[in-house]
Amino acid sequence: MALGYVALVLHAHLPFVRHPERDYVLEEEWLYEAITETYIPLLRVFEGLQRDGIDFKLTMSLTPPLVSMLRDPLLQERYAEHLGKLEELIVKEIENNQHNGHIRYLAEFYHQEFTKIRQTWEQYNGDLISGFKQFLESNNLEIMTSGATHGYLPLMKMYPQAVWSQIKVACDHYQETFGRPPKGIWLPECAYYEGLETMLAQAGLRYFIIDGHGVLYAHPRPRYGTYAPVFTEAGVAAFGRDHESSSQVWSSKMGYPSDPEYREFYKDLGWEADYDYIKPYIMPNGQRKNTGIKYHKITNIQGNMEDKAFYDPYWAKEKAAEHAGNFMYNREQQIAHLANMMQRSPIVVAPYDAELFGHWWYEGPWFIDYLFRKAWYDQSTFDMVHLADYLRYNPTQQLCRLSQSSWGYKGFHEFWLNDANTWIYPHLHEATERMIELSNIEPADELEQRALNQAARELLLAQSSDWAFIMRTGTMVPYAVERTKTHLLRFNQIYDDFQLGTINATFLDSVETMDNIFPNLDYRVYRFSENGGERTGNRK
Repeated sequence: MALGYVALVLHAHLPFVRHPERDYVLEEEWLYEAITETYIPLLRVFEGLQRDGIDFKLTMSLTPPLVSMLRDPLLQERYAEHLGKLEELIVKEIENNQHNGHIRYLAEFYHQEFTKIRQTWEQYNGDLISGFKQFLESNNLEIMTSGATHGYLPLMKMYPQAVWSQIKVACDHYQETFGRPPKGIWLPECAYYEGLETMLAQAGLRYFIIDGHGVLYAHPRPRYGTYAPVFTEAGVAAFGRDHESSSQVWSSKMGYPSDPEYREFYKDLGWEADYDYIKPYIMPNGQRKNTGIKYHKITNIQGNMEDKAFYDPYWAKEKAAEHAGNFMYNREQQIAHLANMMQRSPIVVAPYDAELFGHWWYEGPWFIDYLFRKAWYDQSTFDMVHLADYLRYNPTQQLCRLSQSSWGYKGFHEFWLNDANTWIYPHLHEATERMIELSNIEPADELEQRALNQAARELLLAQSSDWAFIMRTGTMVPYAVERTKTHLLRFNQIYDDFQLGTINATFLDSVETMDNIFPNLDYRVYRFSENGGERTGNRK
């Protein structure tokens, strides 16, 4: 019998970026890059494991904005065009490097990879969610939900209606997508405040992910630390992140992705090729951008982007296998030690952003593939498990009150509330108060119903934690500011028009087309009462 469990948990999330009103928006490529480098490679790994008889177990969140984008016909069409451009460019690279042996070798490697990406894309008819769903149905994959638009819940707690809407809309969307209710939730940014578990229980959720210190500083102190979940008073289980396994991957100094054999993220053909040659494959305004075709490895040279050695996927794959073996060995030692100390089966919960695997760390999907294969064949110390099955196997756990926490800088809320982004919250709070006011109104006709529903969509989209995060990191700040202001302006126009009885049907049609997330959303979700039940609405 195995001595314990390891749970690999991936959080797949991108903000809702969809611009039918424009022919090209650079930020839409966040999705296209993630499809090419993370989501399809992960599906291919899952298919290979299942084909080879490996009953893998992995927990993965697919957030509502990501699911909505992956199922959107416009974005599916635009991704197919994006992939077509990559395929065209790599064919040119092969032709233009006939006498440059290593570059041609790499170009041919990318050509093979893009061909496989195209095959998988067509295999699912552009609907990758149907691919993930098949592994949910085979019980290899446990899919969690998250906040409706990844809103930062502790900064909404003064408005329970807003927190409830983030949770309930997400659960309803999951039910519509997968035909069953979600069992677990990845709290946006793993951000928790005391009492949140009551709403999670009311929504029917059974467990959530929290950063390690949220468990370690619980009351009473958990007997087993983060190596067993704890139950909250509401009956919902909390799994704490294991620091040791996380740092092996996340750490910029000692983490696997920094190995010199791996592909260098920051040297890309889009920035290095001759301008006239690369112009058809960069932005329409002529600005350069990443293409995803990268010919260099990290190398041992620190801080010098010019002097990088050529990448070799053969040796990078060998290194990924070595690192998977090292990760497995470390978990074996960790589990054996913990089992002896605890006198029960420990669980090591290792959560990561899914986009790390493939997009930032190109070899990440190979690492996952090797890890599951090695854990299946080469050891018997631990079982890989997903979180829903673990709770089924171990229904009795300690009862604790958790500590407020997040997995951001310093472990609390300052990454999402600081000098760079604090200006957004008075506006979000005012809009929330207005939405709660609107939720008490019963519409007189279909136009009013649509306006109330769209007001709720605009507020949810403005609440996305991604915009505050981007403002803090200093990357793509104008876009994050634009999105926050745009959704608030749209919300306030709908609110003002509703109050005046002058709803602009043309404007409403336009914003419904642009911000089409949650087509079945009912604005009455904002009637939530902490005492339970939905309040009765009325006219103005």
